[in-house]
Amino acid sequence: MRVLGGSVLAFEAIVVILLIPVAITVGTVSGPPWVFISVGITLVIALILTAGFVTRPWGITVGWILQVLILATSVLVPAMLIVGGIFTLLWALAIRWSRKVEAMKSEQGKELGNGSGDPEESAG
Repeated sequence: MRVLGGSVLAFEAIVVILLIPVAITVGTVSGPPWVFISVGITLVIALILTAGFVTRPWGITVGWILQVLILATSVLVPAMLIVGGIFTLLWALAIRWSRKVEAMKSEQGKELGNGSGDPEESAG
C-alpha cells in the first residue's frame, strides 16, 4: 500500500498546489486570496503527511477523508470535481490492487511454509 497509495496522494498534492492559482482566478466563490491559499496548502500538507503514514491502520481512512475534502472543493472550483474524481478512482484502485498483492504475498508465503523450509529446494 505504501508505494501505490503514497504515489497517488503525492501526485494529488502536486496537482492541488498547482490548482491554487486557478482557484484564486477562476473560483466561483469570491473571497480573499488567502482563503484559497490556506485551504490549498492545508490540503497539500495533509496529503503529504498521509502519504507518509498510509501503512498505518488509520492511513486509508484518512486518505478517504481527504478524497471527500478534495471533491468538496469543487464548490469553489468546479474543475476540482473532475480532478477529485480521477484521484478518488486512483485511490480506490491503489487500495484494491495493494490488497490483491498482499493477499498473493501471503498465499505465496504459506506455500513456501508448507515445503521443507528451503526455498532453493522448493523452487527446483
